[in-house]
Amino acid sequence: MALRQSVGDLACTLLSIVRTRLELFSLEASEQKANLIAILGLAFGALLFLTLAALVFSIAVALYFWPTDQRYLALGFLALLYAVLGLGLFWAVRRKLLFSPMPFSATVDELRRDLMLVERLRDPPHSDWPANKDLP
Repeated sequence: MALRQSVGDLACTLLSIVRTRLELFSLEASEQKANLIAILGLAFGALLFLTLAALVFSIAVALYFWPTDQRYLALGFLALLYAVLGLGLFWAVRRKLLFSPMPFSATVDELRRDLMLVERLRDPPHSDWPANKDLP
């Protein structure tokens, strides 16, 4: 029985170490997520300048339709189109960033279950047979 308990102790220790390392890896992955958000901020800046290009295009369309009676309709349509696209993309990015799961959370949960199983193996078995402690 001592061998079984020793093996259980060793396995429990090893799984605990692996679990700790994976939790650390998960925290580091969260830091990488923060870095990704910073990169997304830079990408947003780039998209801002692309938006300015779209603005210049809109002004070109407005100048083209200016002599006609549809100039306000054309400008309103462009503004509505850009607003809907921008809000839709902003909503998608926000949803993805806020509701994404913690990295490797499923792995940590599985290791927690494995650790509980090994701890059960480490405990002495419950049996109906009396333990013979007189043996050498």
